[in-house]
Amino acid sequence: MTWTGPTIWTCRPARSPTTATTRSQARTCTAPPRSGNALLRDAFAASHGSTAERAAGVRPFFLFEKAGTSGRSVRFRGLLAPGGPSMTSDDELSAIWRATAGHRFQNYRSQFTVLDHATIPRTWIQHLLTGGSPLEGDCPDVWRTWIQGRVYRPLLAPATTVIRTKAAQLPDDPAGTAMLETIREHFRGHEHDFEHCAVAIWRLMAPNTGAVDVTRPSRDGGRDAIGTYALGPTANRIAIDFALEAKCYAPTNSVGVREVSRLISRIRHRNFGVLVTTSYFHRQVQEEVQEDGHPISLISGRDIIDALRQQGRTTPAAVQQWLTQGFPRSH
Repeated sequence: MTWTGPTIWTCRPARSPTTATTRSQARTCTAPPRSGNALLRDAFAASHGSTAERAAGVRPFFLFEKAGTSGRSVRFRGLLAPGGPSMTSDDELSAIWRATAGHRFQNYRSQFTVLDHATIPRTWIQHLLTGGSPLEGDCPDVWRTWIQGRVYRPLLAPATTVIRTKAAQLPDDPAGTAMLETIREHFRGHEHDFEHCAVAIWRLMAPNTGAVDVTRPSRDGGRDAIGTYALGPTANRIAIDFALEAKCYAPTNSVGVREVSRLISRIRHRNFGVLVTTSYFHRQVQEEVQEDGHPISLISGRDIIDALRQQGRTTPAAVQQWLTQGFPRSH
């Protein structure tokens, strides 16, 4: 299982606590002698070195998620190792640009592998904090294996059917909610123009998307796009056709069975569908798509915001700039 996301902690001996934030919000249990960006850069560089370089330059990263809707409680979710068995160095750590208050700055987007180990001994953490060798002091076997040979023993999670609630499909923070509202407001009165934006959002999630043709508005008010998705090596790629529909809806208006049925009817054999909405999908829609095995990707409002944040667009102003430059309003 690979991970690119919000909150990780790494144990490194130091004198006073601090927090260093990067694209992946790398936090240290105790203060690092350098910035969060430098910590990630050096850790990923050391991960490709010798056993001694990995032992000295890569400290364990711990993945947590917020527990509950209030308070500061967190839940441990896994032990992370930089990179992954099938990733290139460019995939593992890449530089991205952000803008805040009109100023651009560079950050990193990093990817880790969740190792197959459920419980971290407190004795190991204490051992690390006192400057001990990461291979001693009750070191987990999966971490020792990775340090000694850069062999990943990932946590493998079986596929599960997840029916997301309305709350799980919409941003759960004020900034994300404002970013999504910025998109709706930009296309207010011209909701059909959201189709081009939806194609761009899909490209953020699926970079191998090829040519996409946005068609004219249809009789029922919908507007479609048809495109291809490339698979295989560059010298011998195959293209799979897909159909995309977009719904620029308010957060109180769900995408129902009627809208999805229309997309299902357009999908041919060996094709797939994409439905992008600024709102959420009704429970019945999700159940029917999953139970009947329809090859449709359902992209909700929260998914849109997550994709934009992955690209460094983290504020309503940044989203508005992206919209103004890429999708000027029609008159």
